[in-house]
Formats: sequence, C-alpha cells, structure tokens
Amino acid sequence: MDLIDDGPPPGNQPEYTVSELSGAVKRVIEAEFGLVRVRGEVGRVSRPASGHLYFALKDDRASLDAVSWKGQVAKMQVRPEEGMEVIATGRMTTFPGQSKYQLIVEDVAPAGAGALMAMLEKRRAALGAEGLFDPARKKPIPFLPGVIGVVTSPSGAVIRDILHRLRDRFPRHVLIWPVAVQGEKCAAEVAAAIRGFNDIAPGGPVPRPDVIIVARGGGSLEDLWGFNEEIVVRAAAASVIPLISAVGHETDTTLIDFAADLRAPTPTAAAELAVPVRLELVAAVDGLAARQSRALATAMERRRLRLSDLARGLPRLEALTGSAAQRLDMAAGRLSGALGLMVARKRGAFDARAGRMRPDLLLGLVARRRDALAARGEALSARLARRVELAHLGLDKWASRLAPALYRLLADAARKGAEGKTRLETLGQRLDAAPGRRLAELSRRLESVDRTRLTLGHAATLKRGFAVVRAGGHVVTRRAEAEGASALEIEFADGRLAVQRDGAAGPGTAKRPKDKGDGGQGRLF
Repeated sequence: MDLIDDGPPPGNQPEYTVSELSGAVKRVIEAEFGLVRVRGEVGRVSRPASGHLYFALKDDRASLDAVSWKGQVAKMQVRPEEGMEVIATGRMTTFPGQSKYQLIVEDVAPAGAGALMAMLEKRRAALGAEGLFDPARKKPIPFLPGVIGVVTSPSGAVIRDILHRLRDRFPRHVLIWPVAVQGEKCAAEVAAAIRGFNDIAPGGPVPRPDVIIVARGGGSLEDLWGFNEEIVVRAAAASVIPLISAVGHETDTTLIDFAADLRAPTPTAAAELAVPVRLELVAAVDGLAARQSRALATAMERRRLRLSDLARGLPRLEALTGSAAQRLDMAAGRLSGALGLMVARKRGAFDARAGRMRPDLLLGLVARRRDALAARGEALSARLARRVELAHLGLDKWASRLAPALYRLLADAARKGAEGKTRLETLGQRLDAAPGRRLAELSRRLESVDRTRLTLGHAATLKRGFAVVRAGGHVVTRRAEAEGASALEIEFADGRLAVQRDGAAGPGTAKRPKDKGDGGQGRLF
C-alpha cells in the first residue's frame, strides 16, 4: 500500500495575519526607540499639497526615510533642505502599507554642510578664484535678439514653457539644441551645446544665436549636479554669445548661475528676460508719439504767447513812420521850386557852351577821330594776322601728336577687348560648371539630412530594443489605458504583434502560454 506524503506535520508556532505581524513589529520598534536623535545628510525632499514634509537622512552606508507632519513642520525653526547635514529628533515607527520603517521628525537642527554641499562650495571657491565669476566678464543681454538658442531636453515641459512665453511676449526664431539634463551625459552634452552655438559662423545657412538660454526644471541636488561640473562652468564663462542660466526653481542654485551673464529664477522667467513685450513696446512708442505731439503743441503755444508778448512791447506803426512822412511832405513842397531853378541853371550852362562851338571845330574833331580809327584798324589787322599764324602753328603741332595718340588708343581698345573676351570665356566655363557643383552640394546635404532623419526616427529607436504599444489605432502610454483595452498591437523593429485580452496572439504570431496563478511577474491582463 502506497503512502501519500502531505508534508511535515503542523507545529506549535502560532499563525499571524499580515496585519497582526506588521502591528507587532510596529510596537516593538516604537517601544525600543521611543525618542532618538539622528545625524545625517538630507537627501531628496518632497513637499506635497497636504503640507507634510518627506525627506531622507543618509550617510555613506545607509539611508533612513523621514516624515514630518504638517503641524510639526509649522513649528520648525529650520526647514531641512537637500544637502544639509542635520540632527533630527523624533520617534521611530513603521509604515505597514510599504513594509518599511521611518522616523517621525519633530525637530531639525543644522549640523554642518553635507558632503555634496561641501564639494560644491570648494569647487565654487576654486573657479571663483580663477575669475570665472567676475562681474566684469559678464556681457549685456541684447534688448531684442533675432535668434535665441535654447539648450535643454526637447521632450520636457521646459521647452514648451519657453516657446509659449516667447510666443506671448515677442515671437522670435528659436534654435533648440537637445541635451540630457541629468545623468552622466548631462555635463558633456550641455558644454558641447554651448560651444556648438558659439561655433556657428555668422551669415551661414544656420543662423547664429544672439543669446543662449540653458534651461532645466527643478530637481534634487543630485539631479542638478551636471550643471555644477567644471566643464559646464568653463564653457558658460567662455561663451562669446550672452548666456542666460535658468536651471531649477528659484531656490535652486548651481555653479552655471555664477558663470552665466544673467540668471533667471525659472525657465519661463528666462524667456521673459530674453525678449521684451511687443505690446508694451507698441504702447510705449504710441505714448512717446503722443508725448511728442503734446510737446510740439505746447512749444508752439508758448512761442505764440512769447511772440504776442514781444509784439505788445514794440511801438505802433504810426509812431515809427510819422516823422518820416512829415519829412517827405516837407521835401516834396520844396522840390517844385528847386526843380525849376535847376532847369534854369542847366539851360544857362548849355547856352554858354553852344556859343563856343563852330563848324570848323566840328570838322576837325571828326577828321582826328577818323585818323585815329584808321590807325587802330591797321593795328588790329596786324594783330589778327599774327594770331591766325600762331593758331596755324599750334594746330600743326597738335596734328603731329594726334596720329600716335590715336594709334595708342586703338591698340589699348584692342587689348582690352581681347582681355574682356578671355574673361568672358572663363566666366562662361565657371557658369556651365556651377549647376553641377551646386547640385552635388545639395545632394550631399540631402543625404546628411536623410541620415539624421533615419537616426532620429522611431524605427531607429525600435532597433535599440524599444517597442510601440497601440490600442484601437492609438499609441498607449499609460498602464490604465492598456488594462482597459480589449486588444493591443505591439510594434517591434522586425514587425507587429497583435495581443488579444484572452492572451491569443494575432495572425502570424505564436500564442502566449497560459499563466499559472498569480505568482512570478503576473499577467498583462
């Protein structure tokens, strides 16, 4: 007869439910650690809308979760900030919902700078001693830049906030240089982006930015650490283009903020600092025009009043012309008698001279004048003949020089014509070859753009191991949408796979084996 082995027989150990065991552990920990003081560096700090404060205390070997309730936070004189080394006083307890222990903090006292903060301060002092943070190095931000270069992640909310703010204030041409804003690649990519914008040649096919914005949203000290790296600080300090730093929120400070030409508290504020408000400029211009019109009208009115005041100070026209009119009347009264007297005197003088004139004297005067006229005519003829002779001599001399000069002019014209013909042939050859060279250059640029398209397209992303999940023809990005779908279509690099809710695969695919229970990794549905 075969015996069936049902396992070891039950012992005397009591059976606990999960809640009972969690409560027992909670009572043991709270009884053992009633009130403790813990020293450590503050890690990630979270402040949800409830008003409670969640953070972590850590050292080089361990980390302890801590929480301070809303009422306790209000009584704290020192709020824990990331990177601070503090001494926290509180009670140890457990959180059964996640099977973890935590410290309920009642008070926090500073205990010195943390390791990261000490490293950051040391690096800031060293770079500052080199003069990289000197205010004299900072360049003014253009009042209205034509092109704005933005160094940030292309998929985050930061770039959307910047573009939205620029569109509202004053639309500008924006160049985006995509980079990783946290992680080990962050510092190298941000420094390369700053140098890349500075290396763009003015007047080239890609416009050179007039100002650069380095932007990132808020995060922990570890998340923002890439912007504290020396390579990023040196690239920002060496930038010829004015640079605006907008890393983190208003309370976050990184070393790039000290090296930048201007620090903005948020990425949205960086967009506001980069461009003015177009409507405000229009209103200001209209206001200045109105002020100019009012000033012109006021000036004209003041000049009119001044002219009127000066006119009242002048004497009347009758007073100025009265004396002159009286003198004119007196002179006119004496003029008639003086005119008759003058005529009588002239007539007497004429009669005296007429009595001395005789015919023979007149004939003699005519003869003398005739002889003088004949002598002058002979002298004029001789001088005219001499002038004509001299003119002939000059004409002959110029005629002898004209032929060689004409020959030289014809030779120069022939030589210039030959040179122009040669140059025209050269330009014609260059013109014939130019379309081919231009077409080859455009072909190379088209191939480069196509390679970039293939590299950045989703097909290349699928080849790196990613997949696209669709439901009802739409891309699924959340777990809830996938759980609510009756069928899914998963696109891989080598094709698509249809998955039904009952686990059946689509045409041309293998069936998924049926799950056995809820163990392991669980099921998709």
